[in-house]
Amino acid sequence: MAASHKITVEGAGEATCYEGERALVAMERAQGFGRLKNLPYRLPVGCRRGGCGVCRVRVTAGEFKADPMSRAHISEADEAAGLVLSCAIYPLSDIELRIEPPHFVKKAKTAATESQETA
Repeated sequence: MAASHKITVEGAGEATCYEGERALVAMERAQGFGRLKNLPYRLPVGCRRGGCGVCRVRVTAGEFKADPMSRAHISEADEAAGLVLSCAIYPLSDIELRIEPPHFVKKAKTAATESQETA
């Protein structure tokens, strides 16, 4: 039998995460089975590869390993403070986390977009 870890989502419930499985996958499965029933909305999911910043969570307890994440959405300081993307982490122990609002990067204006705005 594969090892598993418990993910406790603050205010929402629990998910079981199997060895080598991303936290987001375990949480999606748990929500589908009604185990995260206290979430008022569907889990935020975007690219599933650590690039879009939609699935931001703060790990408040436990250990995990992480795949690379976009530094536009998760800075090194954020990651050191436990703010990560759930699609890019793998629990190494039972973990507790809080779902955080997505972080959207405002794109710099180019000459083309500025001329469109003034037209």
